Amino acid sequence: MDEIRKGLAGVVVDTTAISKVDPESNSLLYRGYPVQELARACSFEEVAWLLWHGELPTPDELDRLRAAERAARALPQDVCAVVDALPLTAHPMDVIRTAVSVLGALDDLGDAPGADLERSVRLLGALPAVVARDQRRRRGLAPVAARADLDYAESFLHLTFGQVPPPEVVDAFRVSMVLYAEHSFNASTFTARVITSTLSDLHSAVVGAIGALKGPLHGGANEAVMATLEQIGTAARVDAWLDETLGARRKVMGFGHRVYRRGDSRVPTMKAALDDLVRWSGRDDLAQLYDALERGMVERTGILPNLDFPSGPAYHLMGFDTATFTPLFAASRVVGWTAHVIEQRAANSLIRPLSAYDGPAERHLAG
Repeated sequence: MDEIRKGLAGVVVDTTAISKVDPESNSLLYRGYPVQELARACSFEEVAWLLWHGELPTPDELDRLRAAERAARALPQDVCAVVDALPLTAHPMDVIRTAVSVLGALDDLGDAPGADLERSVRLLGALPAVVARDQRRRRGLAPVAARADLDYAESFLHLTFGQVPPPEVVDAFRVSMVLYAEHSFNASTFTARVITSTLSDLHSAVVGAIGALKGPLHGGANEAVMATLEQIGTAARVDAWLDETLGARRKVMGFGHRVYRRGDSRVPTMKAALDDLVRWSGRDDLAQLYDALERGMVERTGILPNLDFPSGPAYHLMGFDTATFTPLFAASRVVGWTAHVIEQRAANSLIRPLSAYDGPAERHLAG
């Protein structure tokens, strides 16, 4: 029997020029650039252009992208109506999945060259408005009108909270979005490429990717991290909680990663942003809890944190509801998803793996 690689672990299924984890430096590279360098020096719009086009934008190119993204911030009325009609019991990921489906139904771009890139820019502009509108309606607040004078990170926060927060918050949010934008053939990206390989449309691929990202073993982990921290409560309770959790062989979300063997290279950058938020908010108690849990996990298991571990409490300190954390991930990762959709379509082959059958041998109906 052929070797079975459960979860496709270690299977190389295609090539990509968009990103990789360099085994020598342990760095995640976007088009060759270490993501920590991009997070330190680039706006999210610059990173989006890089992932879509392969190079960082010139000033004129950046101006064009910003103008197009800002023009897409106001949601079509049909999308607003659908979002507002969904029950508050629906998970926010269900809301953005539905909103993207409606945006796809309203799409009028056809198959002209460059249409998928324009669709990608429109999604970049629209998803923050969807995420913000949904959090506000759950709090009984009216939606906020988009402003064209704000950059992407400022606008996202303004749409959510009704004001532009201090620079510490804006920059930490920008950093998080850059770090989440792309990560090679992860589960949601591979889902998008599989759907694209059938020659389905870009919005369908993104809807499928959102469905994959909703799962707690993928994007839902940052929500689970915050739930864990709230369950533990204080740094003094970490040891007892770990005794019980690890003794019962329950997974601790926010730790470990299939790709990284020497720790997630994105964590130090996001942890520095979290530290800035802690100083700004005065929440030393949360920092102490975070440090105690990380230290306890590493000492007991040797397992290091992944990006979801610092991003969960960072989003909490920014003021986002926990259920909104994964939609934030989606609003960032839509750039990576759409870059992969465009790459897949450019050199397409239908993705159709084989399986090893282990059911009953051939049999027949009696009589």
